[in-house]
Amino acid sequence: MDVTQWILFILLVQVIHFLGTWKLYKIAGRKPWEAAIPIYNAVVLMKIINRPAWWVILLFIPIINLLMFPVIWVETVRSFGRNSLADTWLAILSLGFYIYYVNYALEVTHIKDRSLHPKSSSGEWVSSIVFAVVAATLVHTYFIQPYVIPTGSLERTLRIGDLLFVSKFHYGARTPMTTIAAPMVHDTLPGLGIRSYLKKPQLPYFRLPGFTKVDRNDIVVFSWPADTVRAFFKKEAGVVKPIDKKSNYVKRCVGLPGDSLEIRDGFVYIDGEQLVLSDRAKPQYDYMLYARNGVSSRLLLDVGVSEFNRTYVAQSLNPQQLMALRSAGFVVYGQNNPPVILTDSKGIPAEVIRGLGLSLREITDRERQATLTDEMAAELRANSQIDSVVKILEPKGAPGYNIFPQSPDYPWNNDNFGPIFIPAKGSTVALNVKVLPLYKKIIRDYEGNTIGVSGNQVLVNGEVAREYTFKQDYYWMMGDNRDHSEDSRTWGYVPENHIVGTPIFIWLSFDNFNEGIANWKPRWDRIFTTVNGEGEPVSYFRYFLMALAAWFIIDFIWKRRKKSKAK
Repeated sequence: MDVTQWILFILLVQVIHFLGTWKLYKIAGRKPWEAAIPIYNAVVLMKIINRPAWWVILLFIPIINLLMFPVIWVETVRSFGRNSLADTWLAILSLGFYIYYVNYALEVTHIKDRSLHPKSSSGEWVSSIVFAVVAATLVHTYFIQPYVIPTGSLERTLRIGDLLFVSKFHYGARTPMTTIAAPMVHDTLPGLGIRSYLKKPQLPYFRLPGFTKVDRNDIVVFSWPADTVRAFFKKEAGVVKPIDKKSNYVKRCVGLPGDSLEIRDGFVYIDGEQLVLSDRAKPQYDYMLYARNGVSSRLLLDVGVSEFNRTYVAQSLNPQQLMALRSAGFVVYGQNNPPVILTDSKGIPAEVIRGLGLSLREITDRERQATLTDEMAAELRANSQIDSVVKILEPKGAPGYNIFPQSPDYPWNNDNFGPIFIPAKGSTVALNVKVLPLYKKIIRDYEGNTIGVSGNQVLVNGEVAREYTFKQDYYWMMGDNRDHSEDSRTWGYVPENHIVGTPIFIWLSFDNFNEGIANWKPRWDRIFTTVNGEGEPVSYFRYFLMALAAWFIIDFIWKRRKKSKAK
């Protein structure tokens, strides 16, 4: 909806409100015309229903207002004596139009000093739940949002199974663009698998003031620009989503608006200088390990490596064993002689081996691929059992798979990419057929223009364009797990209006997070740790427990004193 449409919509709402309440305003001792003045009518209505004036603010906060409108409808009819359960449901199910019936068809009186507390316990519970939902939605939408790390793109820096609090106020909360949506859920209703929002009407992008801007090296949560997925892990046609209902991703910001970015042999360069990561960053790369006596899985596990594969050979497998292994998620080549079983770094648990009566031998190859941090690579190089540790790099000029901008004119890959300019708001680039692949998605999808090519000329909105000026800032996001991260190297720039916030706190963390709740194991050293900062993360969990114990003790003593005074 454009500005004109929104003005007309707001005027229509005011007309509907005036026609349905003017008589009630008069009965309450106010002037009928007061029901027609935007904002002022809401202030007057709060006085009529004996509710605080600050409720008016809640009526103009997107998403929060959807929860408040039914409350106002119910409070309005109750203020004129319609207190029954039937009246309540009629007000809600009629979307407030039951007020018209009360306004025109009933003889009612205004209850000026109506109690703010429901007379029934059920009414009190309902009121408490409604305001708990309102408060939680307000915090979730504008201040702090919980988030879980589901994939390993930032592994070692942020681990799979880290449960985070994401601050939206650092960069300034992005107000909802989707006006009608279920509270405290994202794009899907849990358990139902259906869309949680209506695509229209949409509000224009707006961000509240923050106290900092996205900086280089920040870990950032953002709406995935390329998201057309209705449900992950399902092959089906894509869908078009509003910006604020796209899936949330978390990566590290390595490029800022106005930067020239290049990747050389896996390292990021900004304006020709190698990017220095924060000391808490744990970048990982794929390496090939060589050892004349074989690269032992135990050796890899001892230095903390978790991303490598293991291969087992079985003496034999009967059909029941084969089916059980495959059901447990292992890759089994039963047709081989002898049968071969592939697993991740955890291998096959001893209880599975005993339970199925397996006779296995692990193959220890002389060369083996693993994903390592710099510290792991250095430790393995220093080990006498390892002959060499070699980083795996895609050579410069060799086109990689699914690499931005997906054009043969740019034969880039994950390890050798660019240079590429990251647009800043107000910056201008020359526009021609050669550079068009780099900026086509920005011009068309993010900034709402039509784009075409006629011969050697680029057309923007049907007119020949030799340059283009950008309307907003853009960022370049990458995962620290460099060879196992789908990031800006795949889908390009992240627009400023897609930024959600930054993680600030890990409140829980579990190993085996994607293997079912029964297999979760707490990582005690990561619970209650901060995400940003310098040096090794420090857990504040013990201090939290101490504070909690102190609170219970003080509360217990206080209650005992109150009881003794009462006697």
